[in-house]
Amino acid sequence: MARDKAKPCELDQEKYDADDNVKIICLGDSAVGKSKLMERFLMDGFQPQQLSTYALTLYKHTATVDGKTVLVDFWDTAGQERFQSMHASYYHKAHACIMVFDVQRKITYRNLSTWYAELREFRPEIPCIVVANKIDDMKMTQKSFNFARKFSLPLYFVSAADGTNVVKLFSDAIRLAVSYKQNSRDFMDEVLQELENIDLKREEEEEEEEEMLDKEQPGRQQSPSPS
Repeated sequence: MARDKAKPCELDQEKYDADDNVKIICLGDSAVGKSKLMERFLMDGFQPQQLSTYALTLYKHTATVDGKTVLVDFWDTAGQERFQSMHASYYHKAHACIMVFDVQRKITYRNLSTWYAELREFRPEIPCIVVANKIDDMKMTQKSFNFARKFSLPLYFVSAADGTNVVKLFSDAIRLAVSYKQNSRDFMDEVLQELENIDLKREEEEEEEEEMLDKEQPGRQQSPSPS
């Protein structure tokens, strides 16, 4: 039997009723299981949108935090991470980060430092969770991964294959994102907001100038294009 999917109007209604919205980004090397983790969490309710223009996949989710409806946009890299760097727009206005490595591939763990440095360049203050994925062998949970301890970051041992700790990971990430948005004003937020204000002001000034020209020259017409 085919499963019912949410209709566009129902998604729009969720947006209308939401008390807040947050953006959560995922970082990490290729094939560490970022997409699989999100799909495991969202199960049949997710509707991934391939945004090829921005080289990312967007997963929309509705959560309840402290009795309030929150719209969550999960951003996934869609292969862009193979270049070992993400476009600045990927980080823009993100409220939390889930950084994933594969416990069975040491290189993905070593590369965490590179991903973390880039994250902090664009988003110095947002909460970040380190995720050790693919713990098929529970002995892996006994290993010491000093990266998370070094930067005082929470470390979650999860498995996209059997669902271990996946719901807790994403539920905690959503709560951290909501808390950050409500209580923090980091420097990059202020800079980006100021740039947006400057752009808006410039647009308004250009519109006013155009209106003034129209009033001064009511019969003003554009020059015909050369044939």
